[in-house]
Amino acid sequence: MDLTTNYMGLKLKNPLVAAASPLSYEIDNIKRMEEAGAAAVVLYSLFEEQIKQEALALHYYTTKGTESFAESLTYFPEPETYHLGPEEYLEHIRKAKAAVDLPVIASLNGITRGGWIDYARKVQQAGADGIELNVYLLPTNPAVEGGEIESVYVNILAAVKSVVSIPVAMKLNPFFSSIPNFAHKLDQMDVDALVLFNRFYQPDIDLEKLEVEPRIKLSTPGSMLLPMRWIAILYGHVRASLAATTGIHTAEDVIKTLMTGADVTQLCATLLRNGIGQFGRILHDMETWMDEHEYASVAQMKGSMSHCAVAEPAAFERANYMKALSGYRS
Repeated sequence: MDLTTNYMGLKLKNPLVAAASPLSYEIDNIKRMEEAGAAAVVLYSLFEEQIKQEALALHYYTTKGTESFAESLTYFPEPETYHLGPEEYLEHIRKAKAAVDLPVIASLNGITRGGWIDYARKVQQAGADGIELNVYLLPTNPAVEGGEIESVYVNILAAVKSVVSIPVAMKLNPFFSSIPNFAHKLDQMDVDALVLFNRFYQPDIDLEKLEVEPRIKLSTPGSMLLPMRWIAILYGHVRASLAATTGIHTAEDVIKTLMTGADVTQLCATLLRNGIGQFGRILHDMETWMDEHEYASVAQMKGSMSHCAVAEPAAFERANYMKALSGYRS
């Protein structure tokens, strides 16, 4: 049975990729992921703010006692509140590459063309097999139009692609007005992969303290329906690889996303809930299902349930929408 797949120019032994998460903080965890069956790992994100903080701290200590101290230094958390700083992140890549044979993909998280873009070159030099750009940008200014938001992504991709030769993936959110159009723009700029979707974490309110309270809630299996739908729409219309992330917990989830056209699935919540050994369990269940349903390879099932075979995808979507509403019974 052939489980191999190609993702952003990398040949992987199977479609299971570890998404960026705290699990990759430890080299031992990355080793365990490889042993459990992971085909690649996306390291936890290096944030633009961390690079700025390091630069500001350096400036402070080299000008201490003068009037040139930047007040903006106080806007960022102290360096020790982050797990690893920029230089340690590069060393983490080197250690990971020395410890495992699977591809190691760095994750850069930011919203400007600042120092973290230049850091992409250092990430490549450290040995990363690819870069995942996580542009975590939530528009809050009503004066900013949608085209300006798209330009942020486009400019960041162009800047990074201009300084590295390793493959670059772009992690998108599901809130663009026309995802197919924007995906096509990125595809024309030779993005190597599109990761669907990023999750904007929703804050809560503490009614006793009357304070905004950051909350992280892990995804649930129902969350996978959103990336699955859009991958089905994009498959066959972009050259870039497609990665499904958010809500993928079981072998059945993986198989569904592959059938809609995903090249890989990125796992996070299911690993945090069930342990790194979940890789092995999913692979076993996948092989069992494929054997029972006479699938010889991942390639055979990929895209078989996408919109490629539908003449009018928009009409197809509307028909299913009407069917779902009319068929609902409480």
